[in-house]
Amino acid sequence: MTASPNTAPLQFLHPGWFSVVMGLTGLALAWHAATPLLGEWAGGAALVLGALATLVCVVLVLASLWRAQRHPQALAEDLRHPVRHAFLAAVPVSLLLLATWLVSIGLTGPLAQGLWWIGALGQLSVTVWVLSRWLAPTVAHASDAQSLWNGVTPVLYIPVVGNVVVPLAGVALGHPVWSAVHFGIGVFFWPVVFTLLVARRLAHGPIPPRLHPTWFISLAPAAVVGLCLLRFDAPPLLTAGVWGLGLFILAWVGVHARRFFAMPFALPFWGVSFPLAAFTTLTLRLGAALSLPPLQMTGVVLLALTSVVIAALVLATVKGLRQGTLLAPEPVAPVVAAP
Repeated sequence: MTASPNTAPLQFLHPGWFSVVMGLTGLALAWHAATPLLGEWAGGAALVLGALATLVCVVLVLASLWRAQRHPQALAEDLRHPVRHAFLAAVPVSLLLLATWLVSIGLTGPLAQGLWWIGALGQLSVTVWVLSRWLAPTVAHASDAQSLWNGVTPVLYIPVVGNVVVPLAGVALGHPVWSAVHFGIGVFFWPVVFTLLVARRLAHGPIPPRLHPTWFISLAPAAVVGLCLLRFDAPPLLTAGVWGLGLFILAWVGVHARRFFAMPFALPFWGVSFPLAAFTTLTLRLGAALSLPPLQMTGVVLLALTSVVIAALVLATVKGLRQGTLLAPEPVAPVVAAP
């Protein structure tokens, strides 16, 4: 579907586009984790990918500010939408991941500190705002009550569980206590969101087909929690247990990958990028911590797979932008907005 002559493509640049930044930065961190195995050229690849992610983030921030000025009604609609409102958290998470990349290349100065603090405080604010919608007044059996279930999709992991991203850079930047605060919030709500997703699927039907690839986001909490445990110097065997859970989730969701991606390309396809990259990074770092070459080789295989997947996503995104199929009205089933 292409935009009509009376609509501007910029109008449809919702915050979900920051998932591109998350995927590219996640891949940069995965290549950086592979440097001890693959050599300095892997570190060079990480540097290039991180720079590309930074460029994309700057462009999206500027375009989003322009959109907010030119199309305030479109932004207001995003904030009211049962699904798209949760993508707002992709903005602070992107900043946190860029801060993590800066730390990985040894830049722990004011830029990294600033990105981290803006991201951490922004993530906490978005989490409070999203969860406050759950307590909004509703009338039983009314459309606004049903819209709460419409909003229960894997995208909900980003604003609610995304707090676990904070320690990835926070510990190295000298903020272990505040990092632990965010970690506790994310870990507490991880099983809550998972339970809601299963309840919605079993009792209220599947999520819209367009959002099916976002089921891969279910892998992200296990991957990032495992990385945080390594940051907090937790016993590697505990981290191995979390890695095993992530492996199960990858297999559980992965068996449906062909069905998920049989649809025409759309922005939700990027939902596979950061979770897969984060799990790759965890595999590489855990293999090094446990001195297990087979696990490290598994990480290298995952790195190759993740790189191919994200390269395909980039090419499909460029093609979609050229053809006008991405910055256009979303062909999704109508849902009722929450108050």
